[in-house]
Amino acid sequence: MQPDVFISYSSIDKSAADTICSTLEQNSIHCWIAPRDITPGVPFAEAIIDAIKESKVFILVYSANSNHSSQVIKEVDRAVHHGLAIITLRLEDVPISKQLEYYISDVHWLDALIPPLKQHIDQLPGVVKMLLSKDKVKDDDIEKAIRKGTLRLGKTGKPLAGTGRYKYSWKKIALPVAVIIAVLVVTLLVISPLLKQEVSLFASAMDKSIAVLPFDNLSNDPEQEYFSDGMMDEILDRLFKIGELKVISRTSSMRYKNSSLSLKKIAKEMGVATILEGSVRRMDNKVRITVQLIDAKTDTHLWSEIYDRDIADIFFVQSEVAQTIGRELKAIISPEERMRIEKIPSINIEAYDYYLRGMFYWRKLTVKDIYTALEYFDLALEKDSVFALAHGGRAGVWAGLQQMGIMQAREVRSDWRNSALKAVELDDLSSEAHAALAAFLTWSEWDWERAWPEWKRALELNPNNAGALIYYSHFLAIMGHIDEALLPMEKALDLDPFNPLNHSMYAALLNYHCRYKEAIEAARKALSLQPDAPIALGHLGLALEGMGRKEEHLTLVKQRIAHDPERLAAFEQGLATGGYEGAFRNDADILAARYEQGTKRSGAVGIAGLYRTAGEVNRAVDWLETAYRDRDGNLPYIGRPINNILRSDPRFLELCRRLNIPCI
Repeated sequence: MQPDVFISYSSIDKSAADTICSTLEQNSIHCWIAPRDITPGVPFAEAIIDAIKESKVFILVYSANSNHSSQVIKEVDRAVHHGLAIITLRLEDVPISKQLEYYISDVHWLDALIPPLKQHIDQLPGVVKMLLSKDKVKDDDIEKAIRKGTLRLGKTGKPLAGTGRYKYSWKKIALPVAVIIAVLVVTLLVISPLLKQEVSLFASAMDKSIAVLPFDNLSNDPEQEYFSDGMMDEILDRLFKIGELKVISRTSSMRYKNSSLSLKKIAKEMGVATILEGSVRRMDNKVRITVQLIDAKTDTHLWSEIYDRDIADIFFVQSEVAQTIGRELKAIISPEERMRIEKIPSINIEAYDYYLRGMFYWRKLTVKDIYTALEYFDLALEKDSVFALAHGGRAGVWAGLQQMGIMQAREVRSDWRNSALKAVELDDLSSEAHAALAAFLTWSEWDWERAWPEWKRALELNPNNAGALIYYSHFLAIMGHIDEALLPMEKALDLDPFNPLNHSMYAALLNYHCRYKEAIEAARKALSLQPDAPIALGHLGLALEGMGRKEEHLTLVKQRIAHDPERLAAFEQGLATGGYEGAFRNDADILAARYEQGTKRSGAVGIAGLYRTAGEVNRAVDWLETAYRDRDGNLPYIGRPINNILRSDPRFLELCRRLNIPCI
């Protein structure tokens, strides 16, 4: 079905844009909004162009953020090109940018400056419906509205000049603009009482949103915690396979384990309409699973069930719970989705139990726990050598060992490759398996041509795979598609809003855009969720460097290395003798020596970054070449703009050529 309305917004204004979409669709107006309506596998630019071309009305959510957004400006350009009626909903009183001024006038606005915002959004359905029906209005209605202040004039009191697009008098202005203004006025003056009613954020698409809270372990055995967590994870995994549902990811839901907050408060924080609660009691080979689906707005039970089963029937219970929830939320489950939901991962229940234990430890992401997870995945494969999830778990272990700097790429490469390829071979319908292979091809092989279809396949199979969305976003940024990369990142943040890793990765992406102020905000959000989040700390430093905030950068680094007396002393000495650059030069020298002695397992790219900050271009590129030799997993990120200082060394551009990545 072709959309009636295309909604254009900056990522910072996503909440307002989602509310606009929900309100319009409750009034039978079909909207197109990213990232919701991006079809997996379809290039971002192609999806945007087609959607604007097919729409009739273009709603611009105007704020300081969208005013300078290159993506929003491109979308407005396409809307003007195709002759769409443009409605500008102004959230903030900021002067129009020169880029937007070329396309739209700052003369007539539907203002939403005075809270509550929803009061203004509620006016939009009537406006849009009249535009779609092409109703006529009179010029004197417009003039009355201007006198009353319903519509506002710009600072000059007359249409803008200079672009040619708005050089006519008010009564001779181009027809689309006149119709838009007129319809706005009539709607604002005679708006139906129905449009004034409270519009719930839990309606329409929101009705198909759910968070699964951690299941209570009622087994009176703390050692069974892995099993109750595993049941939550497996039901989540099956819900993810229902494309019509918005399902909050595990990390964000786990935040509410043993929480005293009300369900209504939890649902509001996570942006969902329904909550699934559950408990698990396991006794030997018997298990009781209790689940209840709750409407968070009214705190009423939509459905509940108690399953008393043999442990061998656990897969049937997981499948039935997921499909029942889908039906209760009126989601359409396709035959392909049903097949994936009902798929039995292993015929050996003991292997499955080992797999659950492995995932329980892998998610802790400490050195000891990663190796413990590997032991359990290996035990699972001893019981069932064709257990695809266990092979995928092993692939995750090798990825973690490399990317966390525990082992070098050459030490994990073979095992990572074999595990990822085996997972896909055994289960070609597993989103996780394709994502594992895509990650290997991206950060170990640097094989972009083979990685791209694997990322797309992973998201075709599970559009709600927040982890795949995050890493696909980074893959796109590495490939130079930095605008396109924002869409999967924003969807992942929507699905997993309290995951510190996601906000850390968002900060990294914003650094690609040189949006350093926003990158600092994203990094600090991550650190509020996990104070020692390493990726957030690293990209907070890059953003501070990018903004030239040297004192804050120095303070941050001193805090980060306070546990290492040798580094801290060298840093302080360098600062005293050589200032900002001297401090980073000394720190780089310490780490370089450790790397060459073999006491620092990885981090050649990080050492290069320290020399770059110190202004040592040649030595920075020396270490990037070392990173290439040792296949450092972070080398693909060298194309980010903060490395532009290195362009003066021809070897840097040669490295980009060898990697086949753009240097932005």
